[in-house]
Amino acid sequence: MHLSILRQMMQKKHSLWFHLFDVVLNIVIIVAIVGVIRTFLVSPFQVEGSSMVNTLEHKEYIIINKLAYHIGDPKNGDVVVFRPPSDNKKHYVKRVIGTPGDTVILRGGKVYIIKSGENEEMLLPELYLNERNQGKTFQHPPTSGNIREIIYEVPEGEYLLLGDNRQGSLDSRSFTDENNDPSPFVPRKNMKGLVWFIALPITKIHALETPNYGF
Repeated sequence: MHLSILRQMMQKKHSLWFHLFDVVLNIVIIVAIVGVIRTFLVSPFQVEGSSMVNTLEHKEYIIINKLAYHIGDPKNGDVVVFRPPSDNKKHYVKRVIGTPGDTVILRGGKVYIIKSGENEEMLLPELYLNERNQGKTFQHPPTSGNIREIIYEVPEGEYLLLGDNRQGSLDSRSFTDENNDPSPFVPRKNMKGLVWFIALPITKIHALETPNYGF
């Protein structure tokens, strides 16, 4: 009788340890899956500030597609999350204006581009800019109103990025390196992902599409 009770107790103890091991194993697997998803596939971010209005608003939650830049490269017009040249602890969200080999020209408050390998200069049709920012892309500081021509020749492996709120965005026009010298271009490795869609607030859920500039 005593042996039977002891055997039952041992079986219960064994069952308890097996149950605990199963729970821990499932937790480890879930954490690993989430880690892989956040590292290589998608990740959430919260927008801070007004540098991308009206495309993105302060405190909106966005989902970025990391896989897009594991299998391809950023394109003109992409809205991306990245780390600026002088601060690897922060994440910024801006729009890709110049890709490697492009020449980007700020002239008279407007943006012109000569695509890599081309000779023809074209005015960039930026329909996503609101009325306050149309024709107001100036040199740093963004509200300077200085209409002199500025030319950016984008190096290989780097990108030029601007916020859609051209009058209130710290972007390639203002980026500096650790010595506080101008450093307008963002390396490819600093690009963390393509902004896929707005997740919150619920009333603003929608996917972001890369504009077609016609080149």
